[in-house]
Amino acid sequence: MFISWSIPPRSSSGHLGKVSENGESSDSITGSDGTVCVAGFSSSKNELLELRLPLKLFAEENKGLCAERDFKVVHGGFSEGPVSCLRHVPGTRLIVTNDGRGTDLQVWDLGGEESDVIRRTGSVKGMESASKRGSRIAASASPSPQVLHGAESSSVQLTQLTSGQSLYKLETDSADPLNSLQFTGDAVFLAGCSNGKMYLADTRTPAAPLMSPPPPSSGQSVVWWTDASADPQQPSCRVVRLSSSGHAVVSDLRKLGEAACQAQLDVHGRPDNVTVSWAPRRNCISVSGFSGVVEIYDTRDWRTALRRAPPLFQHRGHAVSCQQTDGCDPVRITAHVWHPERPQTLLSTASDGSVHVWDWVEPDANRLESQSEPSIEQDQK
Repeated sequence: MFISWSIPPRSSSGHLGKVSENGESSDSITGSDGTVCVAGFSSSKNELLELRLPLKLFAEENKGLCAERDFKVVHGGFSEGPVSCLRHVPGTRLIVTNDGRGTDLQVWDLGGEESDVIRRTGSVKGMESASKRGSRIAASASPSPQVLHGAESSSVQLTQLTSGQSLYKLETDSADPLNSLQFTGDAVFLAGCSNGKMYLADTRTPAAPLMSPPPPSSGQSVVWWTDASADPQQPSCRVVRLSSSGHAVVSDLRKLGEAACQAQLDVHGRPDNVTVSWAPRRNCISVSGFSGVVEIYDTRDWRTALRRAPPLFQHRGHAVSCQQTDGCDPVRITAHVWHPERPQTLLSTASDGSVHVWDWVEPDANRLESQSEPSIEQDQK
């Protein structure tokens, strides 16, 4: 299953996340009535669902885990095909999906108090992709519902959902496959490519985007994932790029070509459905997609010289639950996301369809003193 925060039934603020191509996918929300809601997709039944969970269940127990049975289905519907990407449109009851087979999007209405059915209401035409990849999707609050979408850097466009009109197209010299697409402001967005390139552009102007080259690598072929943080307590938006080899690079949005700090993360396993995400109002990032564990790292200990960084915290709940079940295949995290208003709370989903809501606490005794550790370059001498 896949998750991300979205808009509650009676609220208009939320945070977007990503979707897994395997298992289930979802987009979740925090309600004004003290609930967590998840708009998701179950691949086993091609079923779209909206689930609701009272926050007090895990806040009072303080165990950092809620079983899947605690979620209540409040809306449901069926899709004719798979869902590989799903986004909620802020300020509306609309979600937009992509099936991973092409670049076209599907538009859905989550319904309301008068109906418990999630209905497909339309589609959005995407630009053809030479790599035959599915589209990435981003959305921001606007007077008229609109989404940013594309499979490659040369095919990114902003489309108005009501009319289908293309409002903006990203002009680039190359067609780099995308691994991430997100707004960093009302009109400014960041397109992260799988080869490590990043494009920063503004949908209000036809000016050429700012392109940042991939971070230096050791020569091996790697894939990169990107996330940006627009923390109001920070002077500027920060961007993190994570490679399939575990190399993480943090940059200031104003100086994308420079590494503010970096680290070699302690990740193992084959990367699949990788998610890297900034914590709200914190200097931490979370990482999943290399195993059945969600890991949290503190970037305050990172330096410009490349050093190894152990995780600050690990959530192993999905893997532990699987080990307690006979005949269970090794579980893998399909996605995770931070709660937009609770800095210590995350949601995570796994390949077995489980959904966990959990809190984490930083133990003071485990603060990392990475500045005393030798750099990787020194180790190799």
